[in-house]
Amino acid sequence: MTYSSADVIWTLVAAAMVYFMQAGFAMCEAGMTRAKNTGNILMKNMMDFCIGTPIYWLIGFGIMFGGSGALIGGFDPLIRGTYDFGTLPTWCYVIFQTVFCATAATIVSGSMAERTNFVAYCLYSLLISAVVYPISGHWIWGGGWLAQLGFHDFAGSTAVHMVGGTAACVGAAILGPRIGKYDKNGKPRAIPGHNLALAALGVFILWFCWFGFNGGSTTAMSTDADLISASSIFMTTNLAAAVSTCTVMIVTWIRYKKPDVSMTLNGALAGLVAITAGCDQVTPVGAFFIGLLAGILVVFSVEFFDKVVKIDDPVGAISVHGACGALGTLCVGLFSTDGGLFYGGGIHYFLVQLLGMVSVIAWVVVTMLIIYKVIDKTVGLRVPAEVEIDGLDIHEHGLASAYSGFEITEISGALDVNENTDLGEDDVEKATPSQVDAAVKVVKQTTIGGAASSGMHKVSIVVKLSKFDTLKKALNDLGVTGMTVTQVMGCGIQKGAGEYYRGVEMDATLLPKVKVDVIIGNLSVDAVVEAAKKALYTGHIGDGKIFVYDVTKVVKVRTGEEDLAALKDVE
Repeated sequence: MTYSSADVIWTLVAAAMVYFMQAGFAMCEAGMTRAKNTGNILMKNMMDFCIGTPIYWLIGFGIMFGGSGALIGGFDPLIRGTYDFGTLPTWCYVIFQTVFCATAATIVSGSMAERTNFVAYCLYSLLISAVVYPISGHWIWGGGWLAQLGFHDFAGSTAVHMVGGTAACVGAAILGPRIGKYDKNGKPRAIPGHNLALAALGVFILWFCWFGFNGGSTTAMSTDADLISASSIFMTTNLAAAVSTCTVMIVTWIRYKKPDVSMTLNGALAGLVAITAGCDQVTPVGAFFIGLLAGILVVFSVEFFDKVVKIDDPVGAISVHGACGALGTLCVGLFSTDGGLFYGGGIHYFLVQLLGMVSVIAWVVVTMLIIYKVIDKTVGLRVPAEVEIDGLDIHEHGLASAYSGFEITEISGALDVNENTDLGEDDVEKATPSQVDAAVKVVKQTTIGGAASSGMHKVSIVVKLSKFDTLKKALNDLGVTGMTVTQVMGCGIQKGAGEYYRGVEMDATLLPKVKVDVIIGNLSVDAVVEAAKKALYTGHIGDGKIFVYDVTKVVKVRTGEEDLAALKDVE
């Protein structure tokens, strides 16, 4: 047997890149879910790979590549048989296929996030790696009946992504939605992820690793033809992802009045998934249209599962991997330069792709229904309500927080949005006193017990983030030299604005605010209040709120000075 060093090195490097996709999935899923479940997300993505690796070695690889049967390969525990993978040693090909298996398994994690029993998830991961993925993988890549029909899935739109997306859909449907996801009328509520920066990092990692996912599937880099093929694959992969991302940005901009960040991140992955099946057979023009279609599909698919069938998918994995995986599979039959419908190949190729797509979906739906139901009846698929509310980190892993040393605020609950907060005048100079008072309320608290005023007052001002600098300048201009600033969460009668997250209107429950505390001794309290009202006013209910308290005692620790004397010396 003669091996090619170029082919082996390229395949091993690509395998390492595909392995690193686990980090991308972990970051993306963690960022798009709540902080109280971050540790659980990280554990699941780690264990997908660590459970899948020995199971695929023990059972899965043999089922997938151990024979040429139409439905199943064979049974070759520990991979002791003789294989011929051309210029690649057996173990090189094994590790390359192992990381693909792990990718299919980890897709499910995001859709079933925040409510799945960890033991149940580990059992799922074992079974999909042992049986479900290898059998359908054999049909496509192992010489099975779909391969014999001419079904084409170069790097896994069907074999990896659609399998994972379909399993995710079945699992999320059986689990049911997260607590608070739907109101009593069935209307979906947005549950924003806690860290979009983390999610974006995950997407960038996945995009980078996808060059190994698709490009590495050549498993060859030793001839001029290999070099040309890999170069073309890199180009089509990148172009489809970029076009899909732009498309999602535009579609969400039109539908939600603002470009949706998390949905746009999904758009990048949607394009990558869709191009994966045919990246070796399409031109850049074909890749452009595949990316365009994927970008449109992923937005409406997310809305469909969220609003119509009411399957709660926190990260959009069903749409990204399932729906766009199916799209990419069908697009091979349309855009392939080697037999595609748009290139004069007739309808046959498309029908073969359609048959493969439907068959794999049916296989995964049936097998995963059985697996999930058995797991549910034995160890339980979903955690109890109190565990879900507190977060899986503390109950499932004994982890108080995945962000020790950092404060991560969880925003939950649901309040009705007030439809009209506009007072009819946005210029404070033209506004009537009643309009200003309605927008910036002032509450005065006298000394408890009716004691005589000390002449000192505490003024607490709750202000919108966008108005803090304006307020600070106004107070400084008035002579206020010291203040205490705190980031807070709150809401009033306005209940926030009607914003969108992933196509669902936000319940604007607790909004981020700033609380400014100042102690007034020699300045007029009324002057401070009026300056604050003028600085904060925009003409809407909820511009701010001001609380005035009598202060009975002030002590400066450094000098021991008290009351007004303690306020005069500015530190």
